[in-house]
Amino acid sequence: MKTRAIGLAGFAAACVWCAPGPAPHVPALARALGIRRRLPHLDGVALTFDDGPDPRTTPVVLAELARAQATATFFLVGEQVERFGGLAAEIAAAGHEIGVHGHRHLPTLLRTPRGLNADLDRAETVIAEAAGRRPVFYRAPFGVFSTAALISAWRRGWTPLLWSRWGREWEHGATAENVARRATKSLTAGDVVLLHDASHYGLSGFADATARALPAILETLSELGLAAVAVSRPE
Repeated sequence: MKTRAIGLAGFAAACVWCAPGPAPHVPALARALGIRRRLPHLDGVALTFDDGPDPRTTPVVLAELARAQATATFFLVGEQVERFGGLAAEIAAAGHEIGVHGHRHLPTLLRTPRGLNADLDRAETVIAEAAGRRPVFYRAPFGVFSTAALISAWRRGWTPLLWSRWGREWEHGATAENVARRATKSLTAGDVVLLHDASHYGLSGFADATARALPAILETLSELGLAAVAVSRPE
């Protein structure tokens, strides 16, 4: 009986630990946990870019956003900011919002609370120093939050953010055309779109599809009368 009780307790603890994990695919769970998937207003659409910066594709994305006079939100990885701090500074200087995507791009479900906190501390320090301002948004690697990751974010005053649309450019066979089509399908004001400006953690060069798709995505937004906006900082 004692062994069984210990086993049940362990199972219950694991369930609590992993509970937020399905949130990217279960909107009701995301809402219940206070994880945003959409903007709190209907002033436009938020284009968000994960995994950067990357000297191969981030400059292309920045140039296209500038051409369209659009702003976006970049979820940066601390270890890449350490390598390419100038690009992180350039993102911030262009008026885009900065978020934390961890220091290392590792699943939060596989991190201990102590290891995760150390990772986020380092990411926050590195990103703030490069960008010149403290980040206030957090998206876990792969969009999968553990309970510890959410608690750690809230303690820091960060807003956890997922997405309501995505381009899925990391998939085999992704092209600029199908990335743009998926990212803009049924798009409405308030949507948050997940894209990638870096290829550090997937198929070689997969973010090239993002860079090539971005003009069509921005053109579709314009045709729909929607502005591409950065996620607004909480007041």
